[in-house]
Amino acid sequence: MEMDLSTQKYTPELYNDYILGSAEVVGLMCLKVFTHRSDVDYEQLKPYAMKLGSAFQKVNFLRDVKADHQTLSRNYFPNVNLAVFCDNQKREIEEEIETEFAMALTGIKLLPVASRNGVYLSYIYYKKLFAKIKRLSAEKIMTERIRISNTRKVGLMFDSIIRNKLNVI
Repeated sequence: MEMDLSTQKYTPELYNDYILGSAEVVGLMCLKVFTHRSDVDYEQLKPYAMKLGSAFQKVNFLRDVKADHQTLSRNYFPNVNLAVFCDNQKREIEEEIETEFAMALTGIKLLPVASRNGVYLSYIYYKKLFAKIKRLSAEKIMTERIRISNTRKVGLMFDSIIRNKLNVI
């Protein structure tokens, strides 16, 4: 991202611009393919795709907060001082992400069946990563990068395939 080439102090507007340019547009590009270029379906699903991309990006910000802050001197979260990052600030960010994930799942359920499995797999992967991050304190995520094991990723893949086939997402 061009915005990463220089140190930024992220205002709410710049934060939203970054998320739009780094994640929401990816969801929109995929959606164009998934809806087989149907303008009606695209417009209906557009807000859901954007929320999914935004949730993914914000989870990435939390996952990478240690490296962003300590190694790269970056802080994407507006009005948050990472030098004194606390659980209350973390919870506020998490509430935002939870809302976006809930909206995104509604959109995933509306996707054409042929496209749903891959999107749902990425959704449940990020939800598991997010759940792991949520269980930890702000102090803890500032000291290590949170990951999902490869074995767990394989399990999530099989789970998503079964859920999609049974239409129980």
